[in-house]
Amino acid sequence: MKKIVFISFAFISLLANAQSTKTYGGVKFPTSIEVGKETLELNGGGVREKYWIDLYAAALYVPKKTDDPGKIIYSDAEQAIHIKIISSSVTRERFVESVTEGFKNAGHGKATDAEIKKFMGFFSEEIKIGDKINIEYNPEKGVTVKKNGTIKGTISGLEFKKALFAIWFGSKPADANLKKGMLGKN
Repeated sequence: MKKIVFISFAFISLLANAQSTKTYGGVKFPTSIEVGKETLELNGGGVREKYWIDLYAAALYVPKKTDDPGKIIYSDAEQAIHIKIISSSVTRERFVESVTEGFKNAGHGKATDAEIKKFMGFFSEEIKIGDKINIEYNPEKGVTVKKNGTIKGTISGLEFKKALFAIWFGSKPADANLKKGMLGKN
């Protein structure tokens, strides 16, 4: 009898754990996270691909699920994008180059040159496979960047957040399939 109870408990624990994560590109993301005092739910995720190479897996977290990119860009509520590097092709230089290009293509919000330079400064260290980059927006603080759990810095202001999130959700996203996945359309 004890064996049956133990096996049942183990199965229920395994099932509960499986339901609390979702996998994109081989990377498990939790189905909910905390940003500030808010619990955000996983909206969707996917893989950033370039020239048929999977570069990173990413997930979008929001207070309420949506497939509307405008609601993501313009929302002044807690949101987050979590990224895990899955390719050695992603280097610090290539990441900075890609983000710089993304700001040029974003077309939403007004990130100043000083804000973009400050943001790029958060990535002064090398980037390697397995690195986790969390971009979290809190209306009271702004956009906070964490790398492998260490806070790299914060930039205040909704306009900067709009420009940054437009890199993934604007009319010229970095990767259209990743945009679709993070909007929960895959």
